[in-house]
Parts: sequence; C-alpha cells; structure tokens
Amino acid sequence: TVTLVYQELVSLGYIESRPRSGFVVSDSVPTRRVSGSGDRQTAPSQISWQAWLGDIAPRERVIRKPENWRDYRYPFIFGQADPRLFDLNAWRDCARRTFSARDFAELAVDMLGQDDPMLLDYICSNTLPRRGIQASRDEVLITVGSQNGLYLALDLLARDGRPSALENPGYPDFAETLRRFNASLNFVPVDDGGMDPEAIPVGTRLVVVTPSHNIPTGATMPMARRNRLLERAGAEDFLVIEDDYDFEMSYLSPPLPSLKSMDGNGRVIYLGSFSKSLFPGLRLGYMVAPAPLIAAAREARAIMLRHPSTHLQRITAYFLALGHYDAHIVRLRQEMKLRRAALIDALRDTPFKIAGASREGGTSLWIAAPDRSDSDALAARARKSSVLIEPGAVFFDSPPENCHYFRMGYGSIDKRDIADGLKLLVDCL
Repeated sequence: TVTLVYQELVSLGYIESRPRSGFVVSDSVPTRRVSGSGDRQTAPSQISWQAWLGDIAPRERVIRKPENWRDYRYPFIFGQADPRLFDLNAWRDCARRTFSARDFAELAVDMLGQDDPMLLDYICSNTLPRRGIQASRDEVLITVGSQNGLYLALDLLARDGRPSALENPGYPDFAETLRRFNASLNFVPVDDGGMDPEAIPVGTRLVVVTPSHNIPTGATMPMARRNRLLERAGAEDFLVIEDDYDFEMSYLSPPLPSLKSMDGNGRVIYLGSFSKSLFPGLRLGYMVAPAPLIAAAREARAIMLRHPSTHLQRITAYFLALGHYDAHIVRLRQEMKLRRAALIDALRDTPFKIAGASREGGTSLWIAAPDRSDSDALAARARKSSVLIEPGAVFFDSPPENCHYFRMGYGSIDKRDIADGLKLLVDCL
C-alpha cells in the first residue's frame, strides 16, 4: 500500500524520487497558489452593471421548479428522469468503450465544428427513419439539447419584419427566445387538435409548433391539420419549426407521421432530443433541415461553443447502437403507461378534471381545478405538504386571472405514491 501511494504521488507531481536519496517534496507542487494582492472584500465595484445590462429585458415567462425537487415526496413535475428506470450499468459499459485507445484518439482532437460521425450515422440510419424522415449527414446538426437547436434556428431565421406564430398555451421558451430577436409574435389558440392552421394570421413567416404533444396540454395535431399546415406553408412561403420532443412516449397508439416526413419542399426544421428520453443532464439533441441551413447553423454554433462534447456523443452513439436505448424506451413506455393509468384512476371522484392529454401517451396531464381556484396559490400550499405541481399561467401569453389550470407530470414519481399525493392535493384545494 505504501509503495502504491508513493507511486501515485510521484505520478501526480507532488513528490519526486532521487537516486540513492529516497523521495522529496517536488519543487513544483501542482497545487501551489498565487497569492492575490489587496483585500477583495473591501474593494467595492466601480462598474455600473445596470448601465451595461439595462437594455437586456429579463424573461417574462419562466417555468420555475425547486432545485431540491428530489426532496419532495410527491413530485408531479414534467421533464425530470427517474434514475430507477435507467440502465446505469449499460451506460457505464458504453463510457468504458470510449476510453479504448482507438476511440480516445478520435475523440481527443478538436473536431473543428464537426460532430461524431458514429452518432450522426445512427441518427440518419435508425432514429430519423422511425419518424419517416430521410436525411443525409450534411442535413443533421448535433445540438446541446433541442433548446440549443431552437436558439440556433431562430438566430438565423427570426427577424423584425418576419412575424411568427406560436401555440397558446405553449412552451414559454419559444416566445422568450423570439422576443430576444425582436420578432413580432402572434399567439394561436390550441384546442383538442393542437394549433389550428386556419387561425395562423396571413403574413406569418415562421411557425413554431409541437404537433406530437403540445406543451402543456398534450394535444396531438390530427393528419388533416398537418396537411393543411404544410399546404399553407407552401402557398404563403413560411417556414415551420417542429419540436418533436416526446415522440418516443407513444405507448397508447402509434405516433402520427412527423411534419418533417410529410414535407416535400424543405420548409420544416425538425428538432429532436435524447435529453428527454435518456436524462435531462445529457443535453444532447439534433436539428434536421436542408443542408444550407445546417451549414449556417454549424457556423453559428462554432462561434458559440465549437461543438457538443464528442465524448458524450460517442457514449450516446454506443448506447444507441448496442440496443440499450431501445430496451430503455420499452421500459419507459411500460412504466409510463402504468403511471398514467394510476393518475387517471386517482383523479376520479376529485374536484380536478383532465383538460388535456396526449392521445398517444406522453408523460403528463393538463388538469383543470374548479373555476375559482388559483393554481399558483394551490401549488404554493401543496409544496408545504411535499407535493409539487406546475401552475399553468406561465404557459399562456395572457393568462386568465386566477388561472385554474396546471400540469401534472408522472415521469419522476413512483406510481405507488400517486394516489396519496393526489389526496394531499385535494386537501390543499
């Protein structure tokens, strides 16, 4: 043990071996610190940050979740993974493979804005064809989650004078990102069939939509509306950004074709993500679009972050190629189906009503409390009982006073806790 310790200290540079003299502390210990000059605590800032940042408007609509949400007994929140459903041993094995001499040599270099060819090949040959999409490698860009893909697309396409249409209620970050680019916004009401293409204002140049599962209602856009949306896009010369964030969670019926698979004119920019289906901290997604747009997005990404971690890309590629991803999705679908059934059953004989749900499955329900209720106040009171829900006002451009809608996710709560959590929520109401 002593010998191994000395070898480790030598390799780390803390000590050095001198022939016939033994070991001595190194003259260049790596953790020596440079002492600062002056006392930072007594030097007030002379910079007026308000003047520097004053013209940057804060986000108006932000989904707030407690950072310590894991400490709550009944977390009915969306978008968080349940680590009990993830095959960590398989992920470790894939990570171990990336440390082989061949893989490490490939991944240690600066990719100069390019992506891992192994991950690109799998996405083009397996992931996209499952959504009916045919794409070559120059039509796919790996992103730091679909959020990064959305930002890149809007950075290139959104302009003042190019009106955009968004779902209402819808994902608040769509609107907040467009506001950063000073784009004029039109909010189109969502019903049981999602966004109605006929309600998109004439003159719109960009439409952002979640046809598979609307955020937050879960509404699925039927085929007739999908066809009509693409018909109007071609006739009126506008582009469509399709966020297909949760298509894997289609366990009640097969998913409808993606808009991108029906697009014969290259008008649809498709966003997908592995962060939702694997775990949010992965932050890996992809954008699919015509090659000229992908080339421009690659240039913009190179200025921002060069490229996502090629090491994480290769681990994910192995996880996909070795079949672990498919097995994981099967487990998720089976468990989400049980949790959805448990939540629907627990909602019976309560004052809460299901106001929106995906026909295909999903991982959340859109709930309406009695009309005079305020979901913000309900959520605040529920937190005191260790119950987390997501108030609905943030999803509306102009929320109704005392918004009584809220979202209940079941992706991270044990199905055995659903009924007890809902009883507490009724008591809070």
